[in-house]
Amino acid sequence: MTKKSLPITGLLSLLTSAVLTLCAAGGAAAATPYTAVSSFAAPGTQQLVSLATTNTDPTGYWTPERMQAAIPGDVLAVKALARGGAPSTASGTVETGPPVKIASAKGGSGSLHQDEDPIDHVGKVFFTMGAFAYVCSGNVVVSDNDSTVATAGHCVNEGPGAFVRNFVFVPAYLNGKAPFGIWPAKALYTTPQWRTAGDIRYDTGFAVTATVNGKHLADVVGASGVEFNQDRGLSYQAFGYPAAPPFDGQSLKSCSGDATKDPINPQFKAQGIPCDMTGGSSGGPWMVDSGRDSYQNSITSYGYPGGPAVIYGPYWGSVIQEAYDSASTS
Repeated sequence: MTKKSLPITGLLSLLTSAVLTLCAAGGAAAATPYTAVSSFAAPGTQQLVSLATTNTDPTGYWTPERMQAAIPGDVLAVKALARGGAPSTASGTVETGPPVKIASAKGGSGSLHQDEDPIDHVGKVFFTMGAFAYVCSGNVVVSDNDSTVATAGHCVNEGPGAFVRNFVFVPAYLNGKAPFGIWPAKALYTTPQWRTAGDIRYDTGFAVTATVNGKHLADVVGASGVEFNQDRGLSYQAFGYPAAPPFDGQSLKSCSGDATKDPINPQFKAQGIPCDMTGGSSGGPWMVDSGRDSYQNSITSYGYPGGPAVIYGPYWGSVIQEAYDSASTS
């Protein structure tokens, strides 16, 4: 078992006839300028990466009004969900391997969610695709570069298609406030299966943020440990920023429960936990057991309208671990 140490520290939600993924509109904050670079395929790796943005001044782009009006990023995942999420052309990589842990230093009534105080390393993700602005949730994870954010694959890449642009992360977002500032991405990573086929089984992405005021993201807000190739059916606490009614996307929520199989689309090989969070929580972290400082082992990917209140996340196996490794060491 491998270990590594680091200081700890979601227009409306889109409903389709079959599925609803969970991103939604967010709030206001001011962004930090950074330098644009172009896209490329990283040498020596299957993970495809797009560097940053063509907009050289996110401060000018990410106005409070744009953040508030951002479209839920689930519209970028609907193609994969509509075709069943696991196309026959996708890679047949077997999700097996030894269990891996990469450690951090610290190791309302009648509802399925609970209100949460802000967590320094959990926040909202904003990005653009074409002429539109979108929003998701994300979490800082332990990494060699001290600058890696885990989120949904459909929050970094169209799946299949282009990488997003103008990606920024707002840690500990609360009521339009950005207490730790706005962190722009300089590189985006996802799995080959999501990037080339939109395979929902591998709907996870990672963003590597630029330094802000000379500091790395994890050094400012801390990071969660991560786990891969673990047993199925674990107990999770999932965090996110739901925005569709009755939520407003302005504060952090969580749901807890034991993971079960998706009975509607078992080919997704996803796991679900009871949760009434709405559009806005897509890309938010699933922490093993309960506790905001435990290991992250999945992200919120999708749910079903009109069905049981359950959110689903992909199994974090060897393929998603490879994407993480590529981002962590970039």
